[in-house]
Amino acid sequence: MWWPSTVIGAGAGFAVASIPGALLGALVGQAMDRRLQVRGWEDLRERLGGRPALRDEELLFVLLGRLAKCDGRVAEQHIQQARQEMVRLDLADAARLRAIAAFNRGKAGKDRLAGHLRRIREQPHAAEGTLRACWRMVWADGKVGAKERDLLLDWGQTLGLSRRQVQALSLEYEPRKSGLDGGTMTYAAAMRLLAVEADTEGDKVKQAYRRLVSRHHPDKLAGSGATDAQVRAATERTRELHQAYALIRKRRGL
Repeated sequence: MWWPSTVIGAGAGFAVASIPGALLGALVGQAMDRRLQVRGWEDLRERLGGRPALRDEELLFVLLGRLAKCDGRVAEQHIQQARQEMVRLDLADAARLRAIAAFNRGKAGKDRLAGHLRRIREQPHAAEGTLRACWRMVWADGKVGAKERDLLLDWGQTLGLSRRQVQALSLEYEPRKSGLDGGTMTYAAAMRLLAVEADTEGDKVKQAYRRLVSRHHPDKLAGSGATDAQVRAATERTRELHQAYALIRKRRGL
């Protein structure tokens, strides 16, 4: 990988002092690239534009913020979905604050994301997991706009997935009628879903949630020959588990 400041430093050094200058300039440039977390020309443009470095763990929430704002208005469902993703990832307080800042940064829509997406392309599970979270955000308000779909198809291609693969993921998260009154859930229904009682300790509630998510998550069906209907059912149950845990956490202040 040719890092921008390294290349610029080598070129400037060569112009001033030939090969020794190029070597010194490359070393100085490389130090700058590392300090500023510049891994490509897009990163350099962002640093010059005053935008701080985007950590890989913040990328997901930048993407979610971009999608939420795509149609011009961030709906309450989008905000709730972002919170559910934080619950799903079990983020600590400091990480949640970074995720919120990244979500707001994504809403501004100023970041060039292709370079960041290419960095996780070699991690198939991370790439697919990122797109799954994006589709959950897109479907949070019950509909998908043309701009949102085009963005996800573009991001999917950058991540190495075909249009067909990206569209197939969309079908897994398309809203359907559930047994929880179309998606609304009461506190009592949330406790029944997680099989916990009113006096169950917070740690036990978290353990029950994680155990059920692990059992029902659609990713467990990958490569098992499961039908589309089975994948959709697992996806819906996982969504309900996320919703139930988020509701219990909010009610109890966990």
